[in-house]
Amino acid sequence: MARPASAAPTPAALKWPALAFAALALAACAAADQPATAPSPAAPANDARTLHMGLLALDTHLDTPVHLGRPGWRIGDRHDYAGDLSQVDLPRMAEGGLDGGFFVIYTEQGPLDAAGYARAADHARTRLRQIRAMVDGSGGRMALATSAAEIERLAARGRIIVLQSIENSYPLGDSVARLADFHRAGVRLAGPVHNGDNQFADAASGGRGSHQGLSALGRQWVAEMNRLGMVIDASHASDAAFDQMLALSRAPIILSHSGPRAVFDHPRNLDDQRLKALAARGGVVFVNSIFLAPVDRSPARQALWAKREAMDRVDPAAQRAVAAEWAALDRVQPYNPATFDQFMASLLHCLKLLGPDHVGIGADWDGGGGVTGMIDVAALPRITAALRAAGYSDADIRKVWSGNLLRVLRAAEKAAG
Repeated sequence: MARPASAAPTPAALKWPALAFAALALAACAAADQPATAPSPAAPANDARTLHMGLLALDTHLDTPVHLGRPGWRIGDRHDYAGDLSQVDLPRMAEGGLDGGFFVIYTEQGPLDAAGYARAADHARTRLRQIRAMVDGSGGRMALATSAAEIERLAARGRIIVLQSIENSYPLGDSVARLADFHRAGVRLAGPVHNGDNQFADAASGGRGSHQGLSALGRQWVAEMNRLGMVIDASHASDAAFDQMLALSRAPIILSHSGPRAVFDHPRNLDDQRLKALAARGGVVFVNSIFLAPVDRSPARQALWAKREAMDRVDPAAQRAVAAEWAALDRVQPYNPATFDQFMASLLHCLKLLGPDHVGIGADWDGGGGVTGMIDVAALPRITAALRAAGYSDADIRKVWSGNLLRVLRAAEKAAG
């Protein structure tokens, strides 16, 4: 999620109320599907759209839960980016052939003290409940998944696949033991940090290098993630923290929404050497649709970001007014001036550098992503068409859209314990 950095002071203790997580976990177990036969590989498609609509397409970073508390906003309704700044809903997912992905529990970085941890914990639990309510209210169209095998079973039944991830482990407080509560609630992917150093790691953006990478607690976090079979996400971590997570983890790690620094020099992107190291350890970079060009950080834009992040506290008319303000400013100075061609240049650079076994899609929808020519998920078939035009085989394209993610999930599951 592309948001301004925030400062952070010092840590203290917090007791985690695990009973709330236990209730969510029991609900998740109750909703689980029974085993079914996995689908057989699809035959080569005659055209790119047919191929795209027939493959399993998953995105590793859907910030869509930020909308779930907005008055009048429902995932089952068709929305429009120009009207309310949202980029993902069930009708547009169907149009764009997106079968699901990781729905993000994002927490803004705050003070590293007991009060800050408590607020962050409450926020994370609220997001978990909202994701559960989204699935329960979908009329059976969506289902939670917690493993690679479940993803395949749900895909065979035509369900929208809802995986859960943590962007910023700040809500854990000062104990990695609380990761188990998230795991019981169905979370299978987590990153240690967002913008600004926290108790676990230094950040790529807005950090001061407080730990020279991972803190001692951050190293414990890596070990606990491996023990639980959760996939480690190094997006938003500093270069040093990335290096240390890669060295310490006994399972492959990923970048859920990052890109190559060789295409656009930004701290949130990684240099080619690190991307190669990621691939050498079995990891995957899921390519973002932001950090492709300088984004607008003007005072007017920052003020609008504040209004955008408060849209869950205003009625639909006020939400539309914020979207109209955003569109008006975009006409003068676009927030993200990047184009679809620039996104494809980033994706193709990674594919050429690493090969199709180590690249995927994590566009950062509803968190700042989207480019001219691909403003929401309805446009996703364009990616498959461009990959076809670049000479990639149907089998390789399937790896990019989901095969590589399934492999990493299985590797994390195997490394657990």
